[in-house]
Amino acid sequence: MNFRSVFHLISYLILFLSGAIALSGLAGWGWGDDGAVVAKMLLSALIVLFPGLLTLWLTRGASDLSRKDGFAIVTLGWLILAHAGALPYLITGVIPNPVDALFETMSGFTTTGSTIITDIEILPRGVIFWRSMTQWMGGMGVLLMCVAILPFLGVGGMQLYRAEMPGPSKDRLTPRIANTAKLLYGVYVLLTFLETVALMFAGMTFFDAINHAFTTMPGGGFSPYNASIAHFDSPAIHLIITFFMIAAGMNFSLHYRALRGDFKSYWRSTEWKVYVSIIFVATACIFLDLIFNGIFTEWGQALQASVFQVCTILTTTGYATEDYDLWPLFSKTLLFILLFSGSCAGSTSGGIKLMRTLVVLKECGRQIRLFMQPQAVLKIRMGQQTVQSNIVSAISAFYLCFFMIFIVFTLLMTLFTPDLQTAASSVIACMSNVGPGFSAVGPTANFASIPWPGKILLSFAMLLGRLELFTVLVLFSPGFWKK
Repeated sequence: MNFRSVFHLISYLILFLSGAIALSGLAGWGWGDDGAVVAKMLLSALIVLFPGLLTLWLTRGASDLSRKDGFAIVTLGWLILAHAGALPYLITGVIPNPVDALFETMSGFTTTGSTIITDIEILPRGVIFWRSMTQWMGGMGVLLMCVAILPFLGVGGMQLYRAEMPGPSKDRLTPRIANTAKLLYGVYVLLTFLETVALMFAGMTFFDAINHAFTTMPGGGFSPYNASIAHFDSPAIHLIITFFMIAAGMNFSLHYRALRGDFKSYWRSTEWKVYVSIIFVATACIFLDLIFNGIFTEWGQALQASVFQVCTILTTTGYATEDYDLWPLFSKTLLFILLFSGSCAGSTSGGIKLMRTLVVLKECGRQIRLFMQPQAVLKIRMGQQTVQSNIVSAISAFYLCFFMIFIVFTLLMTLFTPDLQTAASSVIACMSNVGPGFSAVGPTANFASIPWPGKILLSFAMLLGRLELFTVLVLFSPGFWKK
């Protein structure tokens, strides 16, 4: 591994992080924060700035990146950003415990949305904005942003793109990977802007609108209010956020093609059709269950609650308008299953991703047919494309690793949680980057009561889920460190 090149790029990430912290402090000053709080935010930015400049100077003259370097930069970069990004919480005194501050920052950058803060509304506005910004930066990947804005990466940029970009497929829209990154970020910024404007028209203040747009588009779920989206008793606001959650759960390359006039690209995507179908079917099932059990008497309220919670779980956003932990067992079980799913590849959601699930289901069907017809030549197809056998093997291995890690982490979390439901849902909520789970970590609770070893374990689960397992696990392979 080329340590000089790896830490040269990480130094740019640190400098970028310093600027983002300073911007949050100045934004808080504009929104009326106390001068002492603003000064502490700027001090945090300066503390982060110094090691960034020092590392940049010590690693000057770095060369191109290899594939191995790309994996190291992604994992080490996220770890360093999570630790450095905790400084504003610590220095302002908002979160005095280092483990809690790391948990909150890791939850932000990985767009998980799990929190240990019990009263969000009393926080300084600059800190709230920083909390939202960590999710927005993590949504499309801080490192993918580097591919877009740092031309010195050259060929090495592709290594970062492969290692960091969410989802099992990386759809290159242009021959140059830097241009692809810029296009994807352009769509991301445009949708964020449109949501901010729409929420302001629906009655939100600019502060509320930009914070919710910054946490909706990355599938994050941090809200400036303790009650999350339930704070707003507005069907229009709920509808707008639902629409943009659904958009964030789609492959961003489809949005780009639609902006170019190719609206049929959505319909040509098998994964998109399955995604939309799941939303409709899951919403209908939960709606009928809520009405049948008398949870809601008005059909409109039941439908609104059903579609919102299905979308927020499926897209791994993690907002809440209802305490779904009090819903009937069927609805809770269906939502628990959706915790694993995630939405489309190439979106900002976490989870397994529907593309992988489709391939695994098709492979199961293929194996059943081969059991009856051993001589048959059967291929797996997604739309018009044939899925290569090595991709099927990789996806199958991902599935196996995902569930093995889930089982082991759930077993470990039973040491730190009061019941199995809390243990299992806390692990999958963090691995899939959803945020809230069930029981003691449900939508009206938080993760503050979990002991510090459990928070460290869940922070690692967030990183594994966000970087899709193998990017992190490869660093534990002895062969990775050999020349």
